[in-house]
Amino acid sequence: MSPSLSPAAPASAALLDPTQLPERFDSVEALDAFLARPTQALVDDLAAVDGDLMILGVAGKMGPTLARLARNAAPHKRVIGVARFSDPAVREQLEGWGVHTIACDLLDRDALQALPKVPNIVFAAGHKFGAKDNQALTWAMNTHVPALVADTFRQSRIVAFSTGNIYPLTQVGRQGASELTPPAPIGEYAQSCIGRERMFQYFGARHGTPGRLFRLNYAIDMRYGVLHDIAAKVHRGETIDLAMGHVNVIWQGDANAQALRSLRHCTTPPSPINCTGPETLSVRWLVEEFARRMDVPVRVSGQEAPTALLSDTTQATRLFGYPVVPLGAMLDWVADWVIQQRPSLHKPTKFEVRDGAF
Repeated sequence: MSPSLSPAAPASAALLDPTQLPERFDSVEALDAFLARPTQALVDDLAAVDGDLMILGVAGKMGPTLARLARNAAPHKRVIGVARFSDPAVREQLEGWGVHTIACDLLDRDALQALPKVPNIVFAAGHKFGAKDNQALTWAMNTHVPALVADTFRQSRIVAFSTGNIYPLTQVGRQGASELTPPAPIGEYAQSCIGRERMFQYFGARHGTPGRLFRLNYAIDMRYGVLHDIAAKVHRGETIDLAMGHVNVIWQGDANAQALRSLRHCTTPPSPINCTGPETLSVRWLVEEFARRMDVPVRVSGQEAPTALLSDTTQATRLFGYPVVPLGAMLDWVADWVIQQRPSLHKPTKFEVRDGAF
């Protein structure tokens, strides 16, 4: 690994070199810059896709670095970020990275229809956190908005973020759910996400719109994600329940790159593709690894259930290869970030939930 990244590191437009990963990140700015480094494969795939790109829901957890990554990988394209921008600082940051921004409430049909009709759409809007406390909003954002978007941008390619939560829990020790596994969503959040997919499939078939349904679980960066959730609890000395005893994770930069590369692999009507890391990870082992790095006791309770939310990424691996950032690097980075008490988004993944109540 190379030395830690700081704001003085090479420009974010530099290509990502898998053999020169940093040992740690010294700031949020350094982390964001690294997340925005494209691989040559991403540069090539976006070059093969004609036209500009618009990201709907750009102000979420992954949206800003997704937009910056697209801008760096395809500087010849206009990248547009759309959100309500309730936090003006996010809009200012995106503009500083060369991303054009438009403020828009996607629930407003007229405002949505006024957006520019660009050839490439990444749909990254949705509602999960606090979903059980506002089910009506969850369904509106996860099913109604996708219907509006799919109908409005019928002439575009659309890659729509979805979730592995639409799958049933599968047996540990076997391959996780593949794209051919029948959905069996647990709880209203996952049900609404199937609604999202069905809207894109319906309008995709009706209008001949190419697309992909990007089933992701779970993306990782230093400020949020399953690894951050576990590491933070270990650092605080909390006991971790092992009921959901196994998980998949993928570096956020790899997930963003695969989402953008999916624009070159759209189908009509839109078809699903799983996105996560190739390993099935034991939560008990993750706790032990973080406890070792932090030199603190292991505190766990309960026993691992025989099933977990797991996905098979054979299809994505065939198209994109293995993720660039390995698990060992993620463990080291997250442990260091938490030990240094660097910023958190304070948005737990709730990966341990087994009844679908998010």
